[in-house]
Amino acid sequence: MPPRCFIIGHPVAHSRSPLIHGTWLADHGLEGSYERVDVAPADLPGFVERLRAGAFAGGNVTVPHKEAMLPLLDEVSEAARAVGAVNTIWREGARLHGDNTDVSGFLAHLDASVPGWDKRVATALVLGAGGAARGVAFALKARGVGRIILVNRSRIRADDLAAALGRPVEAADWQERAGLVASADLIVNTTALGMHGQPPLDLDLAGLRPGTIVDDIVYVPLKTPLLLAAEARGGIAVDGLGMLLHQAVPGFARWFGVTPSVTPALRARLEADILGH
Repeated sequence: MPPRCFIIGHPVAHSRSPLIHGTWLADHGLEGSYERVDVAPADLPGFVERLRAGAFAGGNVTVPHKEAMLPLLDEVSEAARAVGAVNTIWREGARLHGDNTDVSGFLAHLDASVPGWDKRVATALVLGAGGAARGVAFALKARGVGRIILVNRSRIRADDLAAALGRPVEAADWQERAGLVASADLIVNTTALGMHGQPPLDLDLAGLRPGTIVDDIVYVPLKTPLLLAAEARGGIAVDGLGMLLHQAVPGFARWFGVTPSVTPALRARLEADILGH
């Protein structure tokens, strides 16, 4: 039987993962499928039992199941345990494995967009303290960034996350964010602010130094107001679409046995799909 794979979420109709994996299946001439499955939170344990029984080879997990899935698996990666969430799962016999490829996807996209970035980033400013911020801060710590400052509208969440991840992750007040811009070599927005349909991110970039990398994990729109403002001040803009593409690579390799490439053609397909909606 060709591998049958999925993305589960609630809702899940907006997910572009089927477009990514479907393109790779066609490019490599592979048999198999990748489908959206809407799973309500109460139905998650039942879905996992179907997965154990062999209904699927594996798949991706999106909101609101990334945290809830973790205790239902048999083995999880260091990244998934540190972040407290999984987004990629696969079956080995009767055992279910999980990973958080948002971590590696974030780093791979930065590597591709700004080669050698980690040699020039001494201080990173991370906006937000949710699951995405946890993954980004963990990734930056793993790469050896010397100072990682979290700012969040709720200071206690930033404090909790900094305590959980340990040095060099630290927290600062949301009101300090504009002042911290000048000392940052890398700024990452992990909040939904600036996403289509959401309020804009309120961040004064007056202190931004030319050459500072500004990464927004939002990808609808492709160029958020934050990225446009950063470019206008000589910053290096990194959009969120590449992270979405790169995080998909490890799962596809697990399920279908071929490691795909993130190509300009694939990115162009995703961009066209985003602009068409």
